Amino acid sequence: MNTALLSLAVCLFGGLGASCRYLADVTIKTYWKRAFPLSTFTINVVAGLLAGIVAALAASATATPDAAPVLGETWRLMLATGFLGGFSTFSTAINEMVTLAKKRRYVTSAGYLAASVVTPILAVGLGFLMV
Repeated sequence: MNTALLSLAVCLFGGLGASCRYLADVTIKTYWKRAFPLSTFTINVVAGLLAGIVAALAASATATPDAAPVLGETWRLMLATGFLGGFSTFSTAINEMVTLAKKRRYVTSAGYLAASVVTPILAVGLGFLMV
């Protein structure tokens, strides 16, 4: 795929990811009414898990040098950079942390910061190990 088409595909997949994030956010917020911003946290953890799976599938050829990866570079870019880039949202998480701190919910804000950094990283590792 040439660069222009790949750029367009990544853009389209990013839009799909953002749309899925919006739907997931609205759905989770319908059922979760507490101070902890569960929707953004859940979305970022799921994105991390899926990113780990995509990375493992794209790197799968390293185990057997003669084999092609299960997931080629084009699909890796469309899924990881496009869809998951549009789906995950670290900037929203940071904004929610600041909002919690402004409401003097310092412990919740600090806990959310720690969980939002550590948990998605662990999810990426878990996703990689699942493949």
